Amino acid sequence: MSHDDAVRARFAATAEGVAAHAREQVEQVREQLRAFLAPLSGDERALDVGTGAGTLALALAPLIGEVVGVDLVPELLEAARQEAPVNATFVEGDATALPFESFSFDLACSRRTLHHVSRPELALAELARVTKLGGRVFVDDQIAPVDPLAAFELDRFERRRDPSHHRTLADGDFRDLFAANTLVLIRGEHFTHRRELDYYLGLAGCAGDDAERVKDISPGDRDHYLAESAWYLCEKR
Repeated sequence: MSHDDAVRARFAATAEGVAAHAREQVEQVREQLRAFLAPLSGDERALDVGTGAGTLALALAPLIGEVVGVDLVPELLEAARQEAPVNATFVEGDATALPFESFSFDLACSRRTLHHVSRPELALAELARVTKLGGRVFVDDQIAPVDPLAAFELDRFERRRDPSHHRTLADGDFRDLFAANTLVLIRGEHFTHRRELDYYLGLAGCAGDDAERVKDISPGDRDHYLAESAWYLCEKR
């Protein structure tokens, strides 16, 4: 089974729970994006790569002119379409080979997706390719610890919890990828999340004896773990 197949299988099996989780977050994400992406003119054309059940796309839709969400998983796309306003469309596609012409979007986004992608450097290059000169790229993702051993242990935990996980990039990895794609970082913010382990195990479809084994290697304790994430906003030069 390829990694893409693992992603499809994991999210197809958990689509109902993922869609419910997505719906709960839309309003909060909208208010966060309204501030972080400011100024928005209201007529931007945006792309959401790895849209899943559409959290980011649906959050953006009232703030801009048009948004297109792309994902590998048909079941999640169908859930997103059920919630979609007229200016939001959802299409099946690969983050590393986007079905759009270069310079097609004012804003290209990826929310909590790149750690699921086996070649994140290709996905980031595609985000840059489809963005207009002077346009912006927004990335939200989990961040690996600086300590290589801690990063290894985090990925071991995440893969056991969620087979669609590939690798968590460090802050420096993201900054290198931005620079390699002529993306200039104009805004960034870091976050620490205290997550309820049982909830996130369930969200990934990890249950029973598998869940108990994952709790044994939690980077926190058997009830909670801490996750670091970052938001980045870049301009394409």
